[in-house]
Amino acid sequence: MTISRTRAAVARRLLVGCASLPFLFCFGAGRLDAVQPAASFVQSDSQAAKKDYALIYGTVWDVDKRPVAGVPITIRTASGKKAKWNLVSDRRGEFAQRVPVGGQDYIIQADIKTPKGQAKPETKVHIDDNERRDVSLHLDTKAQ
Repeated sequence: MTISRTRAAVARRLLVGCASLPFLFCFGAGRLDAVQPAASFVQSDSQAAKKDYALIYGTVWDVDKRPVAGVPITIRTASGKKAKWNLVSDRRGEFAQRVPVGGQDYIIQADIKTPKGQAKPETKVHIDDNERRDVSLHLDTKAQ
């Protein structure tokens, strides 16, 4: 009786496993060339990895000089009005964004509610080349 139950269980597993095989072969997973990446795809990845970029790396601080997690951050060019990047500070209050290389000023702003008439906390950074710029964003606007 145990052997027939085991055979039945094996048969069910085999049937369930084989049910997906026609689906795989319909979409070419059975073909060898479908499994291997195309040479042009590999080249485009290596070209993308060689592109230069600059990095804006920052930390959000509260009034008591402690890092703040979960603060929405917007980054825009100094000449632009709309945010190009939207981020959120991590558990250590940190954020990072790759930006294009070239002489450009960026405004980093904490996208939080402030009392009427008070500006949102922000800071400015200048990028020249493929470099890293560290910034601090203080939620206490008096400390800036």
